[in-house]
Amino acid sequence: MTPAIRLVKKARVPFVLHEYDHGPNIRTYGEEAAQKLGIAPDQLFKTLVVSTDNRGMAVGVVPVSGKMDLKVIAKVMGVKKVKMAEKKQVERSTGYITGGISPLGQKKGLPTIIDASALDFDIIFVSAGRRGLQISLSPRDLARLTRATFHGISKS
Repeated sequence: MTPAIRLVKKARVPFVLHEYDHGPNIRTYGEEAAQKLGIAPDQLFKTLVVSTDNRGMAVGVVPVSGKMDLKVIAKVMGVKKVKMAEKKQVERSTGYITGGISPLGQKKGLPTIIDASALDFDIIFVSAGRRGLQISLSPRDLARLTRATFHGISKS
């Protein structure tokens, strides 16, 4: 059981786990999950971590079908510039490995911004904390559990 699953169980939030066989040489984790689970890429969200020079790190949760707009997330955070955080830094901070990073149950509670498009769905899918495992839950429950805010942070 991953920290993400423990968190949702403890909070008594309705959720469903979705498991699939992760291919060993796959690097497009979100696209693979959407395809294998038969989920629209707009409804499956990836967890990306950014870093700033003066405010540490933050989490952006955006649809697999899009990209995170670094300028917009910087503005939301109130900083001039952000960049994608380094892999080792992300894994150390979250406690998860790349391709299995969940916005839920991270080691360090980072500021989290969820793309506003999540509110278009009753249920969204995010990583449950390991490759080959997704969790579906309400975007509002996800926001509550991660203390996240919603902003339009993705672009096509």
